[in-house]
Amino acid sequence: MTLGLALTYLSLLVLLPLAALLAKSGERGAGAFLSAVTDARVVASYRLTFGTSLVAALVDCVFGFATAWVLVRYRFPGRRLVDAAIDLPFALPTAVAGITLATLYSPNGWLGRGLDVIGVKGSYTPLGIVIALSFVSLPFVVRTVQVALLELDRESEEAALLLGARPLQTFFRVIFPAVWPAVLTGFTLAFARALGEYGSVVFIAGNMPMRTEVTTLLVVGKLEQYDYAGAAAIAAVMLGASFSLLLVVNVLQRRAARKVAAS
Repeated sequence: MTLGLALTYLSLLVLLPLAALLAKSGERGAGAFLSAVTDARVVASYRLTFGTSLVAALVDCVFGFATAWVLVRYRFPGRRLVDAAIDLPFALPTAVAGITLATLYSPNGWLGRGLDVIGVKGSYTPLGIVIALSFVSLPFVVRTVQVALLELDRESEEAALLLGARPLQTFFRVIFPAVWPAVLTGFTLAFARALGEYGSVVFIAGNMPMRTEVTTLLVVGKLEQYDYAGAAAIAAVMLGASFSLLLVVNVLQRRAARKVAAS
């Protein structure tokens, strides 16, 4: 009975909408589908979306790991406040985040002024998109790595130090290999979250075709023009690319976990 309820719930919320998306994307035939997904404007949005999402996920891996490390290994005043603030992107509406970031990083904003002095533009550029995507996807890395660090066996770390290993050697040979699967999981979640982001990007991107127009903005534009088949076709390509990436990363995660278990 439980299995039946789970499969029914999964079918109604996931499988059925995906099937409808694929059916809608191909209702005009293969020629129209290829024309819609290979348009120069659409291809430019693919490059921008995957490029900025990749950069944002990598940035989150670095700073997310550092944040998780500090929260787990150190005790300092305001630690609980910092820990609670990590989940702010989950609770904050993405549109509010987008407006706030666009205001802060605009040429007249608090942070944008400093960037403008050195000739860097925060808002209405690919950099602004990376900033927005990094903001909304950071909690996925922090929370994933934080759990792995909490479950880490400290005895192996202490043994390495007692045997004469330097702190950096202990980190790269003992600690990091053990939490690597969690880092990879956090990267995957952050990347997937960034690929589908819309609310926080729409205000800071500038939405300039061929330059700062991400794929989600293009899909919404197609829907506003009542081009449902074209929007579904572009969404289907993004879905296929995301699924393929998740599949590859899951295989790598299993291999990394097996190596850690074997060692």
